[in-house]
Amino acid sequence: MLSPHEFATLMLLKDAPDLPSLDGADLEALLERQLVTLEELASGQQRPLLTEDGQIFLKAAARILNDE
Repeated sequence: MLSPHEFATLMLLKDAPDLPSLDGADLEALLERQLVTLEELASGQQRPLLTEDGQIFLKAAARILNDE
């Protein structure tokens, strides 16, 4: 189960993966759950991206919320 902050971070990453100020603990939790991966950019920096599991998780959550 994701914390509300982790869930919000996942939703933010879906819409804006280039956010500069993400909470490191939330991002680490999403990486551990394999909902997010880090992409290496040509500049040497890393950018978080949703994995397929992360996308599936958000779609399932949207269905649950829409059914209520």
